[in-house]
Amino acid sequence: MAVQRDFDKLWNYDDPAGTEQKFRELLPSAEKGKDKEYYIELLTQLARTQSLQRKFTEAHEILDKVMKLLKPEHIVPRIRFMLERGRTYNSSKEYGKARELFMAAYMQADKYGEDNLAIDAVHMLGIVDKGEESLKWNELAIQMAEETKDEKAKGWLGSLYNNTGWTYHDMGEYDKAMVLFEKQVQFYTAKNSKPTLAIAKWCVGKCLRSMKKTEEAFAAQMELKEWMEKEGLERDAYNSEEIGECLFVLGKKEEAKPYFKRAYEVLSKDIWLSENEKDRLLRLKELGE
Repeated sequence: MAVQRDFDKLWNYDDPAGTEQKFRELLPSAEKGKDKEYYIELLTQLARTQSLQRKFTEAHEILDKVMKLLKPEHIVPRIRFMLERGRTYNSSKEYGKARELFMAAYMQADKYGEDNLAIDAVHMLGIVDKGEESLKWNELAIQMAEETKDEKAKGWLGSLYNNTGWTYHDMGEYDKAMVLFEKQVQFYTAKNSKPTLAIAKWCVGKCLRSMKKTEEAFAAQMELKEWMEKEGLERDAYNSEEIGECLFVLGKKEEAKPYFKRAYEVLSKDIWLSENEKDRLLRLKELGE
């Protein structure tokens, strides 16, 4: 079973550039140290910070270096390498290559009893595959996370409830999606994890709007807005977008404008949305004017 590496605790997926800086500070001593597996694993995570910043060439260059350092006895570093190479391919839309690596990572992690990494690989298969295939992987990952004795591996449940819920949502099966979104709320409430709980609450509100329960959705998003303000959480652009959409459907277009404007100001700066959701951003801009 892989040990908890100190760099795992430094991850902030919302700030890959900041995380990159922290990892680079660890590199010199890690490279000189006796624990070569630690050094290799750290490099794989450094590559992930590049991928999340959409610096795919830089990510692959780091992973090329990792590949040269790997030896047959490096079980966990090899699995981490396959996961991060796969994630880099997936983010750059090379889905076939990504899938092969995620499958290989899953088989290796399962073989050596690395539950946390096995669930990570299966959850990535659920992302790269679509529809029924995605559901199959996500449901397997949930089963694995619920049954494992590894507490770190159990931590995947929140993300898995989220991913599986969205798969059902995208298939139009909103009732099934709602069950999982509510489980996600319960999971993060128990963890007292406020930022992720905010996301979970947002998912419930979004699903309510998809179910044509607009007034309930509006109430849920307004309650979320007030809760975030009370808890000192940063104002959320996705929450603003949903409030705007609810008000728009309810015929309150003038009231919706400042929410759409706020959402556009923040979301238009998101690189992924700019590349993949141009129509959505244009809609926000027009409705906020």
